[in-house]
Amino acid sequence: MKIFISQGMKDKTPEEIKTEINKGIDYIKSLFPEDNVEILSTYFEDFEPEAAKGSPQYRIAFLGKSVIEGLAKCHIALFLGEWEQFIGCQCEHFIAQRYGIPIFFFKDL
Repeated sequence: MKIFISQGMKDKTPEEIKTEINKGIDYIKSLFPEDNVEILSTYFEDFEPEAAKGSPQYRIAFLGKSVIEGLAKCHIALFLGEWEQFIGCQCEHFIAQRYGIPIFFFKDL
């Protein structure tokens, strides 16, 4: 089972992002202990858009990469923490919902 993780990343360190991802992984594995769980990466350390860092185009480039490459392959979308506060997460949620991808939430970060 392939899992897409959506989380707000703005103003977070790489360590904070990875810690939240790991908590989400533990959560989803507790729900599906018998399944082979594969996490689709939505944290791209080596991706560097051509747009200026911090610009809307820069953020949209990351959103495009995660939505198209991640949601297109997943069986479940997992939304972490206060995802509602982040435009990218809202977009990912909308798309997952509209295309009937099962959605789970994990707030306890």
